[in-house]
Amino acid sequence: MSERDAADLARFIRDRAGGEDVEIGLVLGSGLSGLADAIDGVSIDYAQLPGFPQPGVSGHKAALTIGQFEGRRVAVFRGRAHYYEKGDPSAMRLPLEVLKALGAGTLILTNAAGSLVPEMTPGSAMLLTDHINFSGLNPLIGERTDARFVPMGGAYDADLQRGLAAAAASSGTELHQGVYAWYSGPSFETPAEIRAIRTLGADAVGMSTVPEVILARFFGLRVAAISAITNMAAGLSDENISHDHTKDMAPLGAAKIETILRAALPSF
Repeated sequence: MSERDAADLARFIRDRAGGEDVEIGLVLGSGLSGLADAIDGVSIDYAQLPGFPQPGVSGHKAALTIGQFEGRRVAVFRGRAHYYEKGDPSAMRLPLEVLKALGAGTLILTNAAGSLVPEMTPGSAMLLTDHINFSGLNPLIGERTDARFVPMGGAYDADLQRGLAAAAASSGTELHQGVYAWYSGPSFETPAEIRAIRTLGADAVGMSTVPEVILARFFGLRVAAISAITNMAAGLSDENISHDHTKDMAPLGAAKIETILRAALPSF
């Protein structure tokens, strides 16, 4: 996607939602889109934004909301595109480029994830401290400039992590911390795959987020991410893992995430 595409879309969005710069971007995962209802602002369907992906997953409403949330001007991506939909790990590149063009310097990602930790049960929230790109895919493959060699040490901003952890503590909300592993999906992982990534140090597993983190760092954005834990990963319980189950359980973690964000954003 060209810079002109992002610049043109940013101008269109400013015409609709106001010219003030956005401070923080939020990407909402499966079952978490209700958080956008708390934003006092303007919503624009992705269909009105040429080049924006059209998420094909139930539980993802494709719209961008710009407005105020706890005193900060935010851009909320209500739904994301996943690699498994069309085989494109860079599907969220243009939206994040537009976010940068709107003036944002910070991106907070949310997702629904499976837990690999017995104490982190469905309904929990987990702050990502790092990730394992177990899929081996990368959204910067094909990028022609040397900017593609993005350092990923400290990809999850330490100051943002401290702020979110402090907000959780001050609001009395339990917030686990751990490493997220990305599988491509759309099938869920096997028990053997879960044993493998537990050995490698993963605490949660999901089908998103990592490509956006890589892209966000490419664009120079600070990044934080929180998972809503919807299930125990394969082989760790008798749960019937399914997308419907994910959508049913995500709001429990989403309520905790909203509480944490409300407490944290005023200081970001």
